[in-house]
Amino acid sequence: MRAATVTAPGRAPEPAEHPDPPVPDGDGVLVEVTASPITPLDVLCASGTSYFGAPALPYVPGVQGVGVVRHGPSELVGRRVWFPTTAGMTPGDGAMAALAVADAAAVVPLDAALDDTAVAALGLSAVAAWEVLERRAALAPGETVLVLAAGGAVGQAAVGAARVLGAGRVVAAARSEEALERARSLGADAVVELRTGEGAADLTARLLGTVEDGFDVVVDPLAGVPGTAAVSALATGGRLVNLGSSAGPAVTVDSAVLRSRSAAVLGYTNVSLTPARQAEVLTTVLRHAAAGSIAVEHDVVPLEEVGAAWAAVAAGRAGRRIVLVP
Repeated sequence: MRAATVTAPGRAPEPAEHPDPPVPDGDGVLVEVTASPITPLDVLCASGTSYFGAPALPYVPGVQGVGVVRHGPSELVGRRVWFPTTAGMTPGDGAMAALAVADAAAVVPLDAALDDTAVAALGLSAVAAWEVLERRAALAPGETVLVLAAGGAVGQAAVGAARVLGAGRVVAAARSEEALERARSLGADAVVELRTGEGAADLTARLLGTVEDGFDVVVDPLAGVPGTAAVSALATGGRLVNLGSSAGPAVTVDSAVLRSRSAAVLGYTNVSLTPARQAEVLTTVLRHAAAGSIAVEHDVVPLEEVGAAWAAVAAGRAGRRIVLVP
């Protein structure tokens, strides 16, 4: 079969002939893949520098995908499904191939009227956005929400999810005008440009200029200066949930700010979800996406062009999520 194959840590995968996965028995399913996104987690795992350790090489990346079950439990055969993998985290291949193997207990049958590429673009990023808002931050109707990195997949999904969950005001922060305009189209009430080289205090002041009393909830995939600035923009009882560090490894917290406002800085990872909860959230998100309330803009790229697409994601040049199709 054709597959994207990583042969060295940090090197972009290349399209190549790769052995078909063995037909699984027991709790496995064989999926004919129709779409697989290139995500930051894929790039991190393939780098050899992640907290999962160096991957066993060569391997096919792709921590999630969409396709049709060709072998497995009778109730799943022929069903269109979304599926996760542990490619790059444990030995084995992932979804960037014509065929992939997944755990039957983890696949999610798809009923929403969405293209496979749209489902792939949403995937785990949309799951994270929804879970951060609904469960981790416990967003209440009418509360104000700040979404950092609103141009990314998590950020785009979070803007829509905040609206669905009843936020009273949603502010989106991003670097490019394209991303800011996208956030407006997704339902953001106001946008704030993240400026290169700006200090945390100045950014805090600009963020606070968009709300009356600070933010009740902050979705933070960035950390670094934007995350630090957002902590100081929290309202009384505010909650910042961090789920990434693409702007820096740390969020600097003034303890007096937290104490005086009874605010909280929390962490989040999808790894903490059970398969059942992950399936529940994804199904919910896709239902709202089919209704037009949540979206992640994406570009569809043939698997044969994986090298250039991967390099764009790794360098931060991809303005939209890239979804590979075999």
